[in-house]
Amino acid sequence: MSASVLNLTPVAPAIGAVIHDIDLNRIDGETQAAIRQALLDYQVVFFRNQKLPAHAQAALARQFGSLHIHPIFPSVAGVPEVIVLDSHLLDLRDNELWHTDVTFSRTPPLGCVLQAIKIPPTGGDTLWASGTAAFKALDPALQQKLKGLTAQHDIRLSFPQERFARDEAEQAKLDAIFAKNPPVTHPVVRTHPETGEPVLFVSEGFTDRINELPEAESRELLDFLTRHAVKPEFTLRWQWQEGDVAIWDNRCTQHKALFDYGDAHRIMHRATINGDAPYFRETGAAA
Repeated sequence: MSASVLNLTPVAPAIGAVIHDIDLNRIDGETQAAIRQALLDYQVVFFRNQKLPAHAQAALARQFGSLHIHPIFPSVAGVPEVIVLDSHLLDLRDNELWHTDVTFSRTPPLGCVLQAIKIPPTGGDTLWASGTAAFKALDPALQQKLKGLTAQHDIRLSFPQERFARDEAEQAKLDAIFAKNPPVTHPVVRTHPETGEPVLFVSEGFTDRINELPEAESRELLDFLTRHAVKPEFTLRWQWQEGDVAIWDNRCTQHKALFDYGDAHRIMHRATINGDAPYFRETGAAA
């Protein structure tokens, strides 16, 4: 089913669309296929005025694939696939780093379904950036150079000990998580497995170094790429309302949640869809 049959409004030139007149509790297979196509076309899609119980949110996400269990964040009671991002219970400053979710895994997520449960009176917006648009805007010579490079992604960049290990018990738990999630290598440019498009696949949140370059050159190039990837022309900014749902393609986007609301309360529920190992293929053919 073509995404063109949906009532949608683009959000920004490079990324994002709002899909209207749909209750995500009640979608048939044809509508789900149209939403999936819209996700490929726009990379992140939004739905206003939704009321998804946690089990329904998990069921919606499961239509895209099996679900991920996060190694650190807590989950909804009885629904371990839906994590709870509660600003009164967690230090969420790591979410204000631009990042692609869980790239510290050898198989980063395909995507995520995020629901706004409680929104502060002001602030707490989320920004998304398109990795395909960012790659297309690079100089062709740099594009070619990047296609031969790989980068290291490390969980410790976004989950530092000083914020996630406040006592010995938490330190022991964090050490065990780090041991189970050692740094991994991904291509700097990955091929989107469904569209075949090249995607710039580095972020400040998890990418530590470019493996084939000396340390100083790696740092210089990585700093340039992470700044370039989030230029305004590649991004959107979403102002949440309670009941909003966002679904994004984690394979070709990165995002950050602004921590600009002080002690106000912000709660989000997220279901994360398992993905495949990133690869680069010059032909753009799917694996």
